[in-house]
Amino acid sequence: MASPSFPHPATIVMTDDGITFDGKMKDERPLGGAETAFAELAETLAARGHHVSVFCRCEAPLMWKGVRWTPLDDASRSMGLPRTADLYIANRSNHLIGRCEEARHRVFWIHNPAKYLLKWRYQWPLLRYRPTIVFSGPSHLSTYPAWAAGGARVVIPLGITPLFLGAARRETPPPPRAIFLSNPLRSLDWLLDVWAERIQPRVAGAELHIFAGSSIYGTTGAAKAERMAPIFDKAKHLADHGVVLRGPISKSQLAEEITQARVFLYRGDIGETFCYAAAEPQAMGLPGVVEDIACMKERVVDNETGFVVKGQAAFSAAAIRLLSDDDLWLRFHRAALERQGSWTWQNAAAGFEALMADNQASLTAPQPTA
Repeated sequence: MASPSFPHPATIVMTDDGITFDGKMKDERPLGGAETAFAELAETLAARGHHVSVFCRCEAPLMWKGVRWTPLDDASRSMGLPRTADLYIANRSNHLIGRCEEARHRVFWIHNPAKYLLKWRYQWPLLRYRPTIVFSGPSHLSTYPAWAAGGARVVIPLGITPLFLGAARRETPPPPRAIFLSNPLRSLDWLLDVWAERIQPRVAGAELHIFAGSSIYGTTGAAKAERMAPIFDKAKHLADHGVVLRGPISKSQLAEEITQARVFLYRGDIGETFCYAAAEPQAMGLPGVVEDIACMKERVVDNETGFVVKGQAAFSAAAIRLLSDDDLWLRFHRAALERQGSWTWQNAAAGFEALMADNQASLTAPQPTA
C-alpha cells in the first residue's frame, strides 16, 4: 500500500559505494552515521509501500524489512543496476550519479561538507545529469557554492531511529556520568584534556564513558586505527579521572546507555553535517554540551536542551553545571524530550517522495519545527 502523502507505489533504486554493510548489519552491530541513514531511509520508503532496491558493497543478496539488497557489480558497465526507476538515489560516489540511465528523477545524496564536490570528477557528472542534491541542514547547504554544478538543492534532515524516540520522562536526575559517542578523531583528545583538567576535579564521582572504536567504520576505520590508538591509550591512562573506555556497541545497547547518562559531551567537528552523536541523545531527553562548530547549533537548542559554547572555559563550566545542578538538568531534560524527537524517518521519507513530483514547486521538502 502506498503512503498517504504519495498516491502510488514507486520503484526506487538506491546505490552506495562505501564500506561493506546492509540493513541487517545495521540492526545487529555498530555502524557509521551515513550508512545507518542510508539503510533507515531505504527501510522507511519500503514500509511506505514503495518497491526499494539497494545496490551496495553488501556481502550477499538479502531481503530485509522489505528492501532488496544486491552486491554492486563492477564487472559490467551497468554495474548490475536497472536502467529505469521512478526515483534513483546515488549516495556519495561520483561514478554512481549517472547510473540507472533512464530514471525519471535523479538524486545525489551527500553526507560530508560539500567542498569536495568542486573536484572535476564530481562537477562533470553533476553538470551532465543535474541531479537534485540533498543536504542534511542549512549549515551543510552553505558548504556548496551557488555557482557550482547540479540541479535543485534541497535540505532534508536525517531522521531519528524509532529506537531513540519515546523515552520516558525522568523525575530525578541520574548520577554524574557523561558520555562521548562520536568518532574519536573528532576532538576526543581535546575533550579528554578538558575533562581531566577542568571538569572531573570539580564534580565528585564524575565519570566519562567513551563509546567509540575503529570497527564502526569498516575498512576506512581500520586505516585510521593507527591514528586512533594514541587517543585510546590516553583515555586508558585517565582511569583515575573517571574515564571509562567502553568501545562501540549496538544501537539497542546505546539507547540503554543513554538512559544511564546525565550529559553528552562533544566539541563538534567541521566535518559534521547532521551529527547523530548529538541528535540521538537529545531525542531521548539527554542534555548536552557542544561547541558552536558546523551544524552543532542545529542539533542542540542553546540554554534550553543543552549549551552551545565557544572555548574550553565555557565548555567546562557548562558541563559542570549540568553534572551538578539537578533543577537545571531536569528543565533541560524535559525541553529536550519536547523539542528534539519530532523529526523522524517518516518525515525524511516524505521529503524524498516530494522529489518525485513533476511539479518542481514541490521540491521544498518538509522541515522540522522547533
